[in-house]
Amino acid sequence: MQTSVVKWGNSHGIRLPKAFLKSIDIAVNDPVNITLDDKKIIIKKIERKQRKKLEQRLFDFYGENYKKIIETQKEYDWGKPAGKEVW
Repeated sequence: MQTSVVKWGNSHGIRLPKAFLKSIDIAVNDPVNITLDDKKIIIKKIERKQRKKLEQRLFDFYGENYKKIIETQKEYDWGKPAGKEVW
């Protein structure tokens, strides 16, 4: 496939066909790493780290006894609204 380099604002860009990107599992706004190797441009997708679930985050923060610590946490009553707060 042949394409050309085009001016894109103050930079330059190369348009890549959607089918081409789909075949290598790259979507809009996916982070990529661009490197040069012997006058070749290499584009690789950066795999995003999977987000931890809340339970895993709490375990990482509090340790093994995180469930007991969470049970001791209480909600604090700040009283009635004193202005135009929306609750």
